[in-house]
Amino acid sequence: MKIKRALISVSDKTGLVSFAKRLHELGVEILSTGGTAGAIAEEGIPVVEISDYTGAPEMFDGRLKTIHPKVHGGLLFRRDHPEDPGQAEKHGIPPIDLLVVNLYPFEETVAREGVTLEEAIEKIDIGGPGMLRAASKNYSSVTVISDPADYDKVASEIEENDGETSLKTREALAIKVFQRTSQYDSAISGYLNKCQRTESSYSVSLPLASELRYGENPHQEASLYGSFSEYFTKLQGKDLSYTNVLDISAAAELISEFKRPAVAILKHTNPCGVGCADEGEDLRDAWEKAFETDRQAPFGGVIVCNRPLSEGLARVIGGIFTDVIIAPGFDAEARAILQKKKNLRLMSVSDVFFSKAIHEPVIRSAPGGLLVMDADSAALGLDSLEEKVKTSRPPSADEMEAMRFTWRVCKHVKSNAIVFGSRDRTLGVGAGQMSRVDACRIAVWKAGEAGLSLEGSVVASDAMFPFPDGLVSAAEAGATACIQPGGSVRDEEVIAAADERNVAMVFTGHRHFRH
Repeated sequence: MKIKRALISVSDKTGLVSFAKRLHELGVEILSTGGTAGAIAEEGIPVVEISDYTGAPEMFDGRLKTIHPKVHGGLLFRRDHPEDPGQAEKHGIPPIDLLVVNLYPFEETVAREGVTLEEAIEKIDIGGPGMLRAASKNYSSVTVISDPADYDKVASEIEENDGETSLKTREALAIKVFQRTSQYDSAISGYLNKCQRTESSYSVSLPLASELRYGENPHQEASLYGSFSEYFTKLQGKDLSYTNVLDISAAAELISEFKRPAVAILKHTNPCGVGCADEGEDLRDAWEKAFETDRQAPFGGVIVCNRPLSEGLARVIGGIFTDVIIAPGFDAEARAILQKKKNLRLMSVSDVFFSKAIHEPVIRSAPGGLLVMDADSAALGLDSLEEKVKTSRPPSADEMEAMRFTWRVCKHVKSNAIVFGSRDRTLGVGAGQMSRVDACRIAVWKAGEAGLSLEGSVVASDAMFPFPDGLVSAAEAGATACIQPGGSVRDEEVIAAADERNVAMVFTGHRHFRH
């Protein structure tokens, strides 16, 4: 079955003209629509407008173009069926042997800043998916292309096989279509669900990115789906495991909170130490502040920076056994030092992550389905802190700056979370405890183990103090200021306890639980 007639209607014009020329040289009649037909005709390639072919004009600003029996019938009728060819001939429906369609750029449209719902809806393709599905259903006879990357392969096969494509090729292309239309429909439903807040279904369709080394434990298999490689590039080291991906994501989200040069150390997605340097200072200054919080934590942990990793810092951390190091880039000298550690994973994080990925919804499995929620992408409640003071003594300027720093770190610590710190470093971290006072006691103990004084520190709590005991414990350890959401029925008791100890306290009005 030679390809004698092709219908081409594409949004992405990449490679269009050269492909159309090859089809014309093979004697293939080309049908097309709107802008696609214009682009082909401009190059002197004969093309038949779809409205001339069907006898039906385009209507509704182009919303209706290809939904017609001569189009869908030409794609769908079974060439080897005893009755279909006769019915097609009776109703004047010639076969369409090759369909070339890529869809309106819905995903790109809704990714734009400030796009309106009306603009998004106009980029929902109707005729394209319908034709793609029709041609793919009939792949035993029809070749269908949904990706410009397949133009050369298909054209070459037609040229080398006397105008035909193989069943294997048609089948592979059809499968690719159904994967694409599934992904496209999922993007539309996901966007509309988010915009309209309707009680509707939620679907996810993502391509396999890689098979992971293992899951949380070696006896568990795991896979990674989606566009992780758009955000992170592995420069060296062993293949990633499930926990590596979780750690990398958590580390990059944490470091995105800081504009000053910053270094963070994490273990099991929890920050163990975070340090900032002033602009112009070496990242080693930030590293020392992070490392001093907990000198044991970096062993087998994750180190992340928000500036390119330099030779100086590479020499400092090169002697520590670390699982993953993440940075926006690595100096050549730093790479040369770190590449000696063959198992160490070096991950480059792109700017796209900070502008896009941190805002993606959080999806987790649940018995029988999924949990989906908005990303907790900003440290809330830090605006106008001066107006949120709850104690008799307002915080000093240094305490205010320390509050902003510790609140950003505390947001990334597993609940119940307590963080002691100053304007540019953590001093003690208590994570994931069943009671807030226990988290506070652990943070105090960790600071003592590291030989760090908490005198004059600021304490941050990811959620309210339900009783004064946590606040009292922090004050007794040396904290002089506290930042917390507030909202407890015992807020007044906590405020009174702070006033008794001359602790300045602000309520952000927002909590940052992390489970």
